[in-house]
Amino acid sequence: MKYKRLTKEQFEALHQEFINFLATQSIDKGEWDKIKLEKPEVAEQELDVFSDLIWEGVLTNAGYLEHFSKNHIFLFHCQEKLIQSIVLKALDSQVDFMQKEGLQWLSDNMFTDAVEIHLGKKEYEQERNAAIFELITQGAILSDGQLYLQINSIIQS
Repeated sequence: MKYKRLTKEQFEALHQEFINFLATQSIDKGEWDKIKLEKPEVAEQELDVFSDLIWEGVLTNAGYLEHFSKNHIFLFHCQEKLIQSIVLKALDSQVDFMQKEGLQWLSDNMFTDAVEIHLGKKEYEQERNAAIFELITQGAILSDGQLYLQINSIIQS
């Protein structure tokens, strides 16, 4: 398995896609029930292959990631060959970016000495999707990129 198996909730949300996946292999509901009962290791393999297919699609389409912690916000723009980052750090240890008030504080203090901003970029050290998956396993979430783009445009101007 290249990534990780989807959770039960994710499989439930992708129920129709999983049915279609099995259908491409000429496996109907009756056949699937029989495989689960008589060859559970084959059923496990099918779940893993489907999970990898879903992850591969999600990661290939990933453009932006965000990772919030108490005093840091990491924003990533995942390009084809490299990843760009904007890291925001609150120098006031009382600020908590995990709370609404922390984000309001950031808005009010963005360009003061209370916030450090670091820009970075680097080429992927491994295959792109594997690198993005690693960031997700460390707590990053997929994003529409609005926050990255807003902050980047402010910084560039």
